[in-house]
Amino acid sequence: MSKDAFTLPEDFPELQNDAFLRAARGEATQHVPVWCMRQAGRYLPEFRESRAGKDFFETCRSPEACCELTLQPLRRFPFDAAIIFSDILVIPQAMGMDVQMVAGKGPTFPDPLKEPEDLQRLRAKVDVGKELGYVFNAITLTRHKIEGKVPLIGFTGAPWTLMSYMIEGGGSKTFSKAKRWLYQHPEASHMLLRRLTDVIVEYLLGQVAAGAQALQVFESHAGILGPDEFEAFSLPYLRDIARCVKEKLKETGKDVPMIVFAKDAHYGLEALSESHYEVVGLDWTIDPRSARERTGGKERISDIVKKMLEGFGPRGYIANLGHGLYPDMNPEHVGAFVEAVHLHSKRMVEHE
Repeated sequence: MSKDAFTLPEDFPELQNDAFLRAARGEATQHVPVWCMRQAGRYLPEFRESRAGKDFFETCRSPEACCELTLQPLRRFPFDAAIIFSDILVIPQAMGMDVQMVAGKGPTFPDPLKEPEDLQRLRAKVDVGKELGYVFNAITLTRHKIEGKVPLIGFTGAPWTLMSYMIEGGGSKTFSKAKRWLYQHPEASHMLLRRLTDVIVEYLLGQVAAGAQALQVFESHAGILGPDEFEAFSLPYLRDIARCVKEKLKETGKDVPMIVFAKDAHYGLEALSESHYEVVGLDWTIDPRSARERTGGKERISDIVKKMLEGFGPRGYIANLGHGLYPDMNPEHVGAFVEAVHLHSKRMVEHE
């Protein structure tokens, strides 16, 4: 895609409810915004009726059908955002793999990747606009049909999650074949993950160009990996996706919040919170209070400093840490510590 391809259309209806986007940027909102993953899904009778007798991926390739399915939940519930109806496995399809949705079984790859040599079967260069243009058309159509009521979220699967499907051949509890690749073929694994990352970046940029107002990256199979595997085969590519997308969008003056959802990767919460994403999605295995404390950053530092000063008092006290600054400390957090000491101590002195 050319740089000009990332320019947002200017004729979309004006956004009326920006609570979701404000919250994603850490700004104040009048209420906590809410949306649901798979909110356009089989729990809705009208969804089941619309999908009856139709091939899943044929539906995904119809902008009109995707638009209708995206809008259905908004007619019932006052969600604060919509997420475009699509599927993460459109990327392996764009790379040349056959993917089928089999009733009662789920996504199936009739001819999965078995050996590193099979990477040659994938398209060397993916024309994202040509192969996935139907998703972009669905986003643009939906932005118009949604009439500015709420923002529209675009999304993608993350590299490891897509790779695990492409090797395993479908869903699995263990994804043992895919994990075996990581150990037996680490170089080929990184090669595939890099190729997926490059396609994903182009895909997300295309979604923004089409009208997506936020982006979510689904690392649905993060929990299959241990901490060391996650650090080696997932996290670097998640970081690269956010960094590259933001760098490209910055060239056009666009600021689109990004969400990363790494299911069951509670061990990677701190790293994810510093991986260029505005929002880190949590699953039900993580205690919300603990997550806040582990990722709170400047706010958490301010709270700790306030308690420290309340214990020592503002008189006859010089603030410091109980140890030297570690080499891996975030300089912004050091600045937050200094600012918090000044701010809270001044308030305490004023109220003496």
